[in-house]
Amino acid sequence: QVQLVESGGGLVQAGGSLRLSCAASGLTFSSYAMGWFRQAPGKEREFVAGISRTGGSTYYADSMKGRFTISRDNTKNTVYLQMNSLKSEDTAVYYCAADGNRGRPRVARDEYEYWGQGTQVTVSS
Repeated sequence: QVQLVESGGGLVQAGGSLRLSCAASGLTFSSYAMGWFRQAPGKEREFVAGISRTGGSTYYADSMKGRFTISRDNTKNTVYLQMNSLKSEDTAVYYCAADGNRGRPRVARDEYEYWGQGTQVTVSS
């Protein structure tokens, strides 16, 4: 059974930082590209960042470039999202997801096969 478990969310002041983690089990982690998505109340789930199977390729949504960094450790079956310079509009539930694509990270949520339950990030202004 595939499980993706996010952690690291919480309450932070604007301008602060958080590091999210997503631990994967039940799948060959290195065979999956990984992505982070987020969903704010009343909004659709949106792409945040993606990373290829080896970590050699990353991709970010425009509003996250320069502030967020995605990385992975295939020895620990874990993907990370370092979030800096947080803004109130970053408040959302953050989800990690796994995509069996062999190529570059993809942005469409329908491409991702497995999802975690999410972790809440709240940024106070």
